[in-house]
Amino acid sequence: MIQTERHERILIRGARVIDPATSRDEPADVAVAEGRIVERVNPQDAHVIEASGLIVCPGLADIHVHLREPGGEHKETIETGTRAAAAGGFTFVACMPNTNPPIDDVAVLQDIQQRAQAADYCTVGVVAAITKGRAGNQVADLAALQQAGAVAFCDDGDGVEDDAVMRQAFARAGRINAVLIQHCEYKHLSAGGVMHLGEVSRRVGMPGVDPRSEEAMIERDIALCRRTGGRYHVAHVSTAKSIELVRRAKAEGLPVTAEVCTHHLILTDQACADGDPCTKMHPPLRPQSDVDACRRGLLDGTIDCIVTDHAPHTSEEKARGFLQAPPGIIGLETAVSIAAKAMIDTGLADWGDLVRWLAVKPPQVLGLPVPAIIPGAPADLTIIDPADKWTVDADRFESKSRNTPFNGWSLTGRPVATIRGRRIHRKIEPAC
Repeated sequence: MIQTERHERILIRGARVIDPATSRDEPADVAVAEGRIVERVNPQDAHVIEASGLIVCPGLADIHVHLREPGGEHKETIETGTRAAAAGGFTFVACMPNTNPPIDDVAVLQDIQQRAQAADYCTVGVVAAITKGRAGNQVADLAALQQAGAVAFCDDGDGVEDDAVMRQAFARAGRINAVLIQHCEYKHLSAGGVMHLGEVSRRVGMPGVDPRSEEAMIERDIALCRRTGGRYHVAHVSTAKSIELVRRAKAEGLPVTAEVCTHHLILTDQACADGDPCTKMHPPLRPQSDVDACRRGLLDGTIDCIVTDHAPHTSEEKARGFLQAPPGIIGLETAVSIAAKAMIDTGLADWGDLVRWLAVKPPQVLGLPVPAIIPGAPADLTIIDPADKWTVDADRFESKSRNTPFNGWSLTGRPVATIRGRRIHRKIEPAC
């Protein structure tokens, strides 16, 4: 469960403060008053958190989550999804528009904003649809949606396949300096596939998803980006060739960014061999060579940030079996720990890197203010215990759904609290 408290003043004492925006990594206290970072507070008048051995960093941000509301409340709601986000260390999430109805008009967008504010577990940025009804045929009113607060545009769950429509979307987004996020998948190349097309799919007799379905759309979109100058972000990049395409685009100076999911940093398509529907996702899990490419892409800056693509489904839906179950897994409450296992436990990175990929780079991708732990800045903070050894138990998740392939995994390091101004969300372990 999550305990919530309100305090005018908070003192986090003796933490390791990691703040990439100011190149800070040192033992220090962090003080909060009136919802902002301050130089100091009187301990006698503050809620004191003894944080020796803990990390304090800017609040984590996940720019790719599915909160399912409206229309999918049996899987997740804005309240349960943002509660899961807070439990996972996130103070900001950006929700995707493949809801029912889709987020393609201002009324739907504003309804989500109001529900998120009422829940008050974390800040929710709304990603609106690129096309009306997410049908890929007609570009939505991007300017009106941005004016109402949309932080980016995406038809997630589907890629915009029509060249002319995507060209028009780039043109319109460019006029308002908006980011287009693309779910890169040509359905004629992926149709019917349930896992990566390769040795494992052939061995187990499952229809495969051709990696070209992702790579070809990235090629097309980068060409459009080159012609229009519009800002372009590749969602859940997953193959070595896709990453190389992004790398070349960045070397060319194009305004191209990319994200990688936690599961694509740790799992391979071999995980699908036993037929567990919780390993079914789009894009699918790839071979080890692609996992290694994703890790290298993070390390050399080709991939900007880590996301979860938190995609809740009910147990009944996943019980349909690998062929019929919907793709997607939840990830908010395991994100930090899985990222640490993939990048820190392997000796590839350190906690400073993880904070950069999970806290600083995500808002940069969307053009939002970069968080920093400096006097006067909003007090959006995450507290992490890097030594906490724990076992994933999906039955104890705050999320409404349980579809995770990591259930039962033993992990080290996880967030223990988030602070948003005066509110503290603290992970409380039930008494034995």
